Amino acid sequence: MVSTLFSTDPDWTLTVIRVILGVVFFAHGAQKVLGWFGGAGLRETLRTMHESLRLPVPLAFLAVTSEFLGGAGLIVGLLGRVAAIGICVTMLAAIVMVHGRYGLFMNWFGDRKGHGIEYHLLAIALAITIIVRGSGAASLDHLLYISR
Repeated sequence: MVSTLFSTDPDWTLTVIRVILGVVFFAHGAQKVLGWFGGAGLRETLRTMHESLRLPVPLAFLAVTSEFLGGAGLIVGLLGRVAAIGICVTMLAAIVMVHGRYGLFMNWFGDRKGHGIEYHLLAIALAITIIVRGSGAASLDHLLYISR
């Protein structure tokens, strides 16, 4: 099982996908956890998710953690498959609970209520690539796999 978890195709394309997805999710997670980049911080994020979405606080915390720690894990390529699964689950939950009712497209011009699911679908597709193929070259997963 450990070898499957760390095994990866040493493909540089996977590295690019992993790092970009990681940076995006780390930044979103840092908004929610640390209040960076104009974010609300952990306390306010958990309160909002609990009150607005009726999400139990432990589940809200898991969602925030999957973005923040999952993003960090993807950046360095450590437990990339686990991080990608967390991101898939978080994005699927966001589609079901919030964004699915707004259709496909993002609300780029602010002329409609809410954002659609196009961003979420792209994130899911990229995460599935990492789940299936691994973290790629230049990842801690790859180093751990070849050193075993």
